Amino acid sequence: MASIKRHASAEWQGSGKDGKGSLTTQSATLKDTAYSFNARFGDGKGTNPEELIAAAHAGCFSMATAFQLSGAGHPPERLHCDATLTMEQEGAGWKIAAVHLVLRARVPGIDATKFQELAAGAKANCPVSKVLNAAITLDAKLE
Repeated sequence: MASIKRHASAEWQGSGKDGKGSLTTQSATLKDTAYSFNARFGDGKGTNPEELIAAAHAGCFSMATAFQLSGAGHPPERLHCDATLTMEQEGAGWKIAAVHLVLRARVPGIDATKFQELAAGAKANCPVSKVLNAAITLDAKLE
């Protein structure tokens, strides 16, 4: 069985609310990128884990959709996906409750029904969708 491993690391200093941290990815796309309580729960500078999960989901779903469309003989000209992640307070903690994907696509020669079917398949089967324990909704439209 084939496997792929990716690596990222986090460094944190200080308390949860007043501390600060940095994130680094194997690819160095993130290298000592700042994150903090204010970036996560407010409008402070830096990134946060939920923003990165939303980006990962948008990227994963877009690529999965491209594979689905291409496999059906309709390679896309353009796919644009926005992912909005919703966190909700649960007791004393928080949980990722939902992700809403909005896909706008330019796909020559495909009818709307087939497009919806393939987009729904990509949503259900992209690896990030599979790992999330959240409601995932999709608004997919052809341009």
